[in-house]
Amino acid sequence: MARHWRAGAAGLAVLGLTLTACGGAKVGEDSAGGSGSSGECGTFNLAVNPWVGYEANAAVIAYVADEYLGCDVKQKDLKEEIAWQGFGTGEVDAVVENWGHDDLKKKYITDQKTAVDAGPTGNEGLIGWYVPPWLAEEHPDILDWKNLNKYAAEFRTSESGGKGQLLDGDPSFVTNDEALVTNLKLDYKVVYAGSETALIQAFRKAEKDKEWVIGYFYEPQWFMSEVPLKKVKLPEYTEGCDADPEKIACDYPVYKLDKIVSAKFAKSGSPAYDLVKNFTWTNDDQNIVAKYIAVDKMAPEAAAKKWVEANRDKVDAWIK
Repeated sequence: MARHWRAGAAGLAVLGLTLTACGGAKVGEDSAGGSGSSGECGTFNLAVNPWVGYEANAAVIAYVADEYLGCDVKQKDLKEEIAWQGFGTGEVDAVVENWGHDDLKKKYITDQKTAVDAGPTGNEGLIGWYVPPWLAEEHPDILDWKNLNKYAAEFRTSESGGKGQLLDGDPSFVTNDEALVTNLKLDYKVVYAGSETALIQAFRKAEKDKEWVIGYFYEPQWFMSEVPLKKVKLPEYTEGCDADPEKIACDYPVYKLDKIVSAKFAKSGSPAYDLVKNFTWTNDDQNIVAKYIAVDKMAPEAAAKKWVEANRDKVDAWIK
């Protein structure tokens, strides 16, 4: 979900080197993206970004492409901006859960013309700051950002340098949090847990043990059905309030999540492109598959198969 990249994350890798893909393939191998024509699928290079909601989208699309369209699907574990770089090289055909990314759309769709928008996923994305339910119940005023400094000392950790800790996930995710802390004059420090899993574990433990945790989280997310986190009200989002990343002092917008594909793939005649373009489902659909993967520990392919077999009417509409 990265939109504002830190320099260290942006320079982690270059496509075609050593990033390992699902199933053991490496980026740069089997990269005849969108090679099929006239209805023949051929190789379908599908990026998989590092959160389970995206993994759910990718698992279902990959399963349908393989089982129903005869595609040779190559799933490639890539962070967001790295995946977009692959549109121009043929190493990535599709990104199937994009969170905003106006900067990347300008670079790769408008300027380089190596990518095109393939329409909405049907999911609505919500990002914000959350606390565990017990904390919101005992201190209801904590759900207003104006009261956060009052509680900053309660959130101190060994990593927060004497300030309250605001826990974020993977530093590559879309986050305005460092700017928000500065511009709202909050006595907090952003500390990165490192992954979606680490965030979930922190919130789960905080609710169980009544610990003070405030952190970044988002929906759709299956974990909300286990621990219904409570969202902190930040200054209301208005159009353009996040235009300058360094001056952001407003909440996140509601993201209409969409799909981005390579321009070459869109013109290839591959039925996999039609599948990606037609793919749409709900937050509830995604949460079901994500829960199969994250909680029930099903392999992504098995999770996809279970959902597809129960929702053939939706699948038929994608491959009509």
